[in-house]
Amino acid sequence: VQLQAYGGGLVLPGGSLRLSCAAAGFTLEDYAIGWFRQAPGKEREWVSCINSGDGSTYYANSVKGRFIISRDNAKNTVYLQMNSLKLEDTATYYCAAELLLHCPTNHEYDYWGQGTLVTVSS
Repeated sequence: VQLQAYGGGLVLPGGSLRLSCAAAGFTLEDYAIGWFRQAPGKEREWVSCINSGDGSTYYANSVKGRFIISRDNAKNTVYLQMNSLKLEDTATYYCAAELLLHCPTNHEYDYWGQGTLVTVSS
């Protein structure tokens, strides 16, 4: 079971970026997928999650209305579209998977990908 997050980079404030979380060795469709981020010197923060079963999505208040999580089961990939990026969105972003129909309310996941760095800077 492997997850790989990619798509990070340098972006101007107000810009957009799309992160991808690809799976190898298992079918992402069967898993609830979460996105987390960790800024330097700060604790890891939950960002968003998408259910396995009904595709319902959930967001942290800090990104609600700006970020969109989605999944493409045919490509075995989950995306995080990040719009209206702010300086405080700068962090390493991680995707994680849990074999559940619904996003875990305790934000605990068994499988993690390596992070991808997002830098928002002018």
